Amino acid sequence: MSTLTKKIKITGVGIHSGLPVNMVVKPSKKYGIYFHRSDIPDSPLIQALAENVGETKMRNTTIGRTDGAHVQTVEHLMAALFLAGIDSAVIDIDGPETPILDGSAAEFLAKFMGNTTGDSHMKKIIVRKPVIVRAREVLRTLPWHVRLQLWVVNKIAGRKSDGYVKLNPNDGKSLEITATLVYPEKIIGRQTFSYRFDGTKKSVNDFVKNVARARTFGKYSEWEYLKAHGMGRGASEKNVIALNDAGDGTLNPVIWPDEFVRHKVIDVVGDMFTSGGMVVGALESYKGSHALNNLVLKKLFSDTANYDIVDGK
Repeated sequence: MSTLTKKIKITGVGIHSGLPVNMVVKPSKKYGIYFHRSDIPDSPLIQALAENVGETKMRNTTIGRTDGAHVQTVEHLMAALFLAGIDSAVIDIDGPETPILDGSAAEFLAKFMGNTTGDSHMKKIIVRKPVIVRAREVLRTLPWHVRLQLWVVNKIAGRKSDGYVKLNPNDGKSLEITATLVYPEKIIGRQTFSYRFDGTKKSVNDFVKNVARARTFGKYSEWEYLKAHGMGRGASEKNVIALNDAGDGTLNPVIWPDEFVRHKVIDVVGDMFTSGGMVVGALESYKGSHALNNLVLKKLFSDTANYDIVDGK
């Protein structure tokens, strides 16, 4: 079990709500990552587990029920906690969404690195049988008005809902991620990026150097639609890569030409940490999403023959 050596305060705005938020990540003697809404009287602790993911339609991962105590956009924070080796913490937050900061995992990770205590061997979920989920399976789980909303967004962006996420057994020692994006916008097109985490300092440094700074992204015309529907109100060129309406360039500079798909790796790492530990297996994400990431974990856990759990040693 590994936790923080001290409380860490993080402030900012939520990318979807646009509201100011104060968050304190605290050490814990209890295994697991727990969120606590400090602005809601008698709010319970909500563990960051796949079974507690309430909604993913806003292009983020929400822990808790949206009609009760919940916290949105936890994926970048979860990725940073995972890479820092922190498997035990309580997060007090005074609003419904984590701060977006610069739109990546880098600022979160910088605050956690070097501020951990305990052993770094977290629980492992070892994939034993292949598991795959497809976009059409996600769509079937959504209310009709949500499916309509997604259809409109995809129609505007010229995208098809034919993605999938697959988990396969591997060497039994690492989480191997291969993510592929396919977008009609020329600036993105088809991009693939691979990352392997095995708990070594080298794999952490690789993430810090080549993945952590990748920011979320969106088309400027999509922002206007999202804001009109209560989403993306905290988005700006300081925390989002803004694609121009022609789709052949960006309004702000990119760090790497394939920064877009590198950001998807952050999302996968953060979402996989809602397994309650380190997923050990080979994950292939083709036009993936938070909804697919969540569904593949639920499908994995639906049959004990699919996985083994090994406590950290």
